[in-house]
Amino acid sequence: MIYTAIDNFYLPEEQIKNSPSRKDGIDETTETTLRIYGCDLIQEAGILLRLPQAVMATGQVLFHRFYCKKSLAKFDVKIVAASCVWLASKLEENPKKARQVIIVFHRMECRRENLPLDHLDLFSKKYSELKVELSRTERHILKEMGFVCHVEHPHKFISNYLATLETPPELRQEAWNLANDSLRTTLCVRFRSEVVACGVVYAAARRFQVPLPENPPWWKAFDADKSGIDEVCRVLAHLYSLPKAQYISVCKDGKPFTFSSRSANSQSQSQSATKDVSPAVDGAVDTKGTSGSVNNESKDGKNNTPHEMATDVKKSDTESNSLPIVGDSREGRSKVGESDREKERGRERDRASSRSHRDRGRDSDKESDRERDKLKERSHHRSRDRLKDYGDRSRHHSSRDRDYRESSHSSKDRRSRHH
Repeated sequence: MIYTAIDNFYLPEEQIKNSPSRKDGIDETTETTLRIYGCDLIQEAGILLRLPQAVMATGQVLFHRFYCKKSLAKFDVKIVAASCVWLASKLEENPKKARQVIIVFHRMECRRENLPLDHLDLFSKKYSELKVELSRTERHILKEMGFVCHVEHPHKFISNYLATLETPPELRQEAWNLANDSLRTTLCVRFRSEVVACGVVYAAARRFQVPLPENPPWWKAFDADKSGIDEVCRVLAHLYSLPKAQYISVCKDGKPFTFSSRSANSQSQSQSATKDVSPAVDGAVDTKGTSGSVNNESKDGKNNTPHEMATDVKKSDTESNSLPIVGDSREGRSKVGESDREKERGRERDRASSRSHRDRGRDSDKESDRERDKLKERSHHRSRDRLKDYGDRSRHHSSRDRDYRESSHSSKDRRSRHH
């Protein structure tokens, strides 16, 4: 029975060996390879999406937990890895859109399978199917987890443990790298984060030959046991001895899941090509056999009896009667050729008419532009004439004002002299 609480999800080793994938006939090596392959996809996708390491670590833990309850034969590794990245980004408060996740996984698949890097059409049927499958798989993950997706990573314990043990600074990066690599194994569902952190620290200290206190044992201060530390080191050593993981199709329906349509088309074309090879070979053998039989008949015809000669004459007559049919076929072909020529001529006429319409339209546009220029010039001249009239009027009024002022001044002078 799986022990599930708010902050832990741990299984014994016997239950991992009897996983649902083993019950469906998948051996241990294939299951380990596909688990590592899925974790590699999650790590690479997180880097391409520029997500923090916490998101990638959470996605890998959810990936291992899901396949502890479901079989690899029922849920493909690629779509589960994509759904784990999408769900982990929301759990760690760095959400990404489904479109971004699908595009990244599509590009990774093209690179891994040496396919041309074509653009994924967001309005295609393939994209809509991938989006539906992504959300459906996410619902399956949440259902199997009971919507309890809390994850505790060993990374937060490593810095505290190394600071307490007063180790050199280069040991910290090595322990951090080992903690990231441990997520590709089932250690996250077998041991608590404190035990994994102690095992990682111990492996890093052994690699750099840094002594750790043993009297009293240092792991007891961190609530760990020696057997768990040894198991963590053994699993990590086995991980580094394995070759690079490759994708293996283990689906029950026999159709591997793909993010790109070209990979599926190439697989179907290869299968159809293998099916078409055998009929072609059989046809070649038949033609050879028939030609050989005709040659044999022609050779045997030299020693025919008179009755057989008469039958041969009748056959030649029938063949000569069938000759006009060939002529008819030639006439039909000539008629077809003439019809094609007429169609081409009609197309050329349409093109010429369209060109003439375009030229007429351009000429009309030029004429309209000329008329507009003329109207602009007329309006410009009118405005100039108006300005001139206004200037003349203003000058006339100014001369009148001057005469009036002079007359008024002269009348005043006369009055003053009179007085």
